[in-house]
This record gives sequence, C-alpha cells and structure tokens, in this order.
Amino acid sequence: MSKALSDTFAARLIAWHGHSGRSGLPWQGNRDPYAVWVSEIMLQQTQVTTVLERYPRFMKRFPTVKKLAAADIDEVLAEWAGLGYYSRARNLHTCAQQVMQEFSGKFPSDPALLEQLKGIGRSTAGAIAAFAFHERAPILDANVKRILARLFAVEGSIQNKVVNDRLWQLATALLPNDPQDMPVYTQALMDFGATWCTARKPVCLGSERKCPFEKACQANLSDQVLALPQKVVKAKSPEFDCDMVLIRSGNSVLLQKRPSKAIWGGLWCLPESAWRPKAAQALRAPPALEQLLAATLPQEKVGRLLKSCQQLFQGEQIKHVFTHRRLWMQIWELDFIKPLEFSNPDVQWVALNQLGRYGLPQPIKILLQGLSQARDGDLKN
Repeated sequence: MSKALSDTFAARLIAWHGHSGRSGLPWQGNRDPYAVWVSEIMLQQTQVTTVLERYPRFMKRFPTVKKLAAADIDEVLAEWAGLGYYSRARNLHTCAQQVMQEFSGKFPSDPALLEQLKGIGRSTAGAIAAFAFHERAPILDANVKRILARLFAVEGSIQNKVVNDRLWQLATALLPNDPQDMPVYTQALMDFGATWCTARKPVCLGSERKCPFEKACQANLSDQVLALPQKVVKAKSPEFDCDMVLIRSGNSVLLQKRPSKAIWGGLWCLPESAWRPKAAQALRAPPALEQLLAATLPQEKVGRLLKSCQQLFQGEQIKHVFTHRRLWMQIWELDFIKPLEFSNPDVQWVALNQLGRYGLPQPIKILLQGLSQARDGDLKN
C-alpha cells in the first residue's frame, strides 16, 4: 500500500464529501443506533429512492426497538411489503427481540457484539458502530469493495476469501485516526462509491468532474477501471412455472401463509402448487380442478371444496424476477357461495379491505389491490 495514499486517504475523502457528498437523507446525521440499524438493513439490496419513501414510514410505525420487538411479525412483514428480500424483515424482528432480551433494549457499541445479532454482518456492524458510537470500525459493502479494488489494483474475484480478506485489511488500514471523524468518513465512503466510483460510469472516465484520487488510483493509472473489481460470470437464471388459485367468497379471498424458510417466507400468498421447470410451450391445458386443489390446499378440505365451488376460470399469468430465478405464476380463479372454514391457522379468509394488515408478495399485492379496486368500482356503479 502507498504510504502517501494511506496517510491522506481519510482526510481527502472527508474533504470531498464536504462539497460533493449526499446530504438531506432522512437517516443522515442520526446517532440513534436503532435508526442507523434500520436504515442500514433497509438500504441493503434496495435502491435509495425506494428507501427514501419507505424508511420514514417504517420508523413512524416502529419508532423504537421496543415497539418493533413487541410487534407481531405479520405487522412487520406488511410494512416491509414491496421492499423484497423478506428475510431482512424477519431478521429485524428477531434482532429487536434479541436487543430487548440480551442487552436491555440498548444496542451494544462493540462491533463484535453487534455482529452476533440476527441479520447483522461484519460490514453492517461496522456501520452501526461508526455512525452511532464513533467506533473506528471498517465497512466493506459492494461499493467500498469496488473503490478499494480499483485504488490498489486488487485482482481476483471479490467473492474469493483471500481477496476479501485483503480488502478488509485495506479498509481497516485506511480508517481515520480520530474516532470523531468516523461518521462523516463512513458516509463519505458510501457516497463516493454510490455516486462517483460507480460500476459502469465512474467520473474518472468522463470529463465533467475530477476524481480526488485519480493520480493515486492504480486502476486509473493502468487503464483498468472498468476491469476492476473482476466480475464473476453469472449463470442464466432458471425459470419456473407454478399455479396459484385465487379463491373468492363475496368480499374475501383465501390466503395461505408461506413457510418461514421459503422464498417470500412468512408472507401471505395465494395457495400455490409446487414450482416446476418452465414448460417450453407458450400455452398449456387447464389443470383438472381436483388436481389443482389437491396441489394447492390442505387435503382435508379438497372433497368439500369440489362440491361447493363454482366454475374454474383462467386468470392472468404473472412474471416475477427474483435475484437468481424467474417465476411465471398462472392464476386460476374460483368463486364460492359460502366460505369453507379451515382449522389450519395458516389458511385464512381475508376481506379485501383488510389486506393492508397482511404481508403480501408485491405481485400478489398488486393483483389483489386491482381486484379490490374493481369491486369498489362495481359497488359505486
């Protein structure tokens, strides 16, 4: 490592932030570890523009770690709906309960203790410690990995343990000496990677702005800016089909709670069949009603459902893109004159005007909201 760069990096980055860093974000300048933690978890794998809208709403509903810990998990998932990666919401809830039970409602300042809490990794622990407690703790999210890989020409995949360990060493060595500088330094590091040293259009490849590190950056000097960090070639995402049954009875729909460890874990969804590799044909014959119900609902009720349901209609097909797979959901619609009760608490009839109380996958939420709006329109006409 260049001693000249390591000795001046923090000061130069903080100076850069003074005129070019982001400002006015609702979580900036907040030293409440609870607020810092929520913002850090929400910003993982979610765009800032989305978090700008959702973070204040979440904090209003759950203003303290005590409120979040005491909330029902369905409340938390309902508030998280649309943000994706729902394990984050489940981990938030569990972590809040850990803080209440193990730390008397106060987040620890030690990054090692923070890292023991559910859903908090090393980088997030460092961010909480730096922002809330002024601890000299490094962070190493995707943006910071890119900055360091370019500055010091670190070759190899950042998923590689040896490479990752090297980046952690660099992140630690570059920390400012004064703990009071940690909040602004950490924010500057995040901002620099998000707005200047970006993956596709870093400022050093343009002519409008001058990077404060252009004469020290090894990637820039060797014309490897876009080549670093080295990327892993991703395999094509697999595609799947499944059937979902939209069962209505008057103003209610039948929802089923998904297993906690499944995709969309803990959310309420339409009853669905097992996923299968996507068929090559564009159209497929409607499944037999008995087969469809047997594949999606508890076996104890299939016979009685067959006797009381109306005609089966083919609804829309919905495509949803996950990070590592694509799912095509074929909706099949059924109407019941009288709702059949289920002993399983994970299968419930839910009134359309009560959907806001349930955590729903975003595509199902949009589908049911459209159904609710259409019904409201029919009632007015």
